[in-house]
Amino acid sequence: MKLDLYYARRFMQWFAIICSVLLTLVMLIDLNEQIRRFDDFDLSFGQLINLTLLSAPSALSEFLPLIMILSTIVLFVGLARSSELVVTRAIGRSGIRALAAPLVMAALIGILTVSTLNPIVAATSNRYQELSDTYRNGGPAALSLSGEGLWLRQGGAQGQSVIHATGYSGEIDNVTLHDVTIVSYAPGGNPTRQIVAQRAQLQEDQWVLNHVKVWPLSPGLNPETNSVEHNELRLPTTLTQDRIRDSLGTASGISVYDLPETIHALKQAGFSTKRYEVWLQVELARPLFLIAMVLVGAAFTMRHARSGGTGLAVLTAVLLGFGLYFIRNFAQILGENGQIPVALAAWAPPAASILLTLGLLLHAEDG
Repeated sequence: MKLDLYYARRFMQWFAIICSVLLTLVMLIDLNEQIRRFDDFDLSFGQLINLTLLSAPSALSEFLPLIMILSTIVLFVGLARSSELVVTRAIGRSGIRALAAPLVMAALIGILTVSTLNPIVAATSNRYQELSDTYRNGGPAALSLSGEGLWLRQGGAQGQSVIHATGYSGEIDNVTLHDVTIVSYAPGGNPTRQIVAQRAQLQEDQWVLNHVKVWPLSPGLNPETNSVEHNELRLPTTLTQDRIRDSLGTASGISVYDLPETIHALKQAGFSTKRYEVWLQVELARPLFLIAMVLVGAAFTMRHARSGGTGLAVLTAVLLGFGLYFIRNFAQILGENGQIPVALAAWAPPAASILLTLGLLLHAEDG
């Protein structure tokens, strides 16, 4: 037990060090990107730092597999150079048994990632998008789905607008809403007009409304008496196809606890739920994938330093880790497109990675 605790402590020390170094580098690069992105807007350095900090949890979640494999490599290369692995085998404990503590730590980190880091990433990503829209367009754009239909909020210099539609047709790349109601608000928060249309299609920087009726909501005016009907009406908008696609298609902005309810709401609204279903299963399978990264790192570094070829072994482990990460992402894309089952897309890559690396470890240990 003392030896397991020693290995676990060493593993967590290197994990914390590598995590801190990588996160610092990523934040410096991201800060430079924020400065470039908002160069045309009058933002203070504190606001740029705030945006950088909000994007940091997402970067940490993305780099976790790399951090895990690097921590394992550094741990076992150090143990090999100090001959601690030789001593471990000399007392009768196999190399695979010595992996128990790092594997348990990887599993715990994976569970904490799913249960704690995932909701943090969702909250900070949404806050980042809200602030980014506010700085660029004078107000945040929001999208939500429920059994009552689709809700959108767009902002601009003229104020805010709330859009409700009971249905849609086409794909996300060609948004067409049906039975549309738009309520516009002045910058001070007072409603200015209500628009009802049979159909609204999002084109470049504008909504094209068909069969429209407009009621002014200014004080002192009778809305019905002063209402106007149009066969077609064009309204400027800050929303784009990409922003709506990102809102609907990026599941990382939704907590794993809210994903089942979101999937249910998407089905009621008529949207495809493949992307969300795959993302939910991928997040649940993350502990297994992190365990696979530990096994990859250990498979090539659990040998005596005098054997030579340590640099090549480390490079091979890192390249194999990147290859498995690419395969997992590729399987995720296939699952989102419906070409393979959801469960296969999410669980097959980590399971196959574990079996592959266990085979390498058994071959290295027992021949």
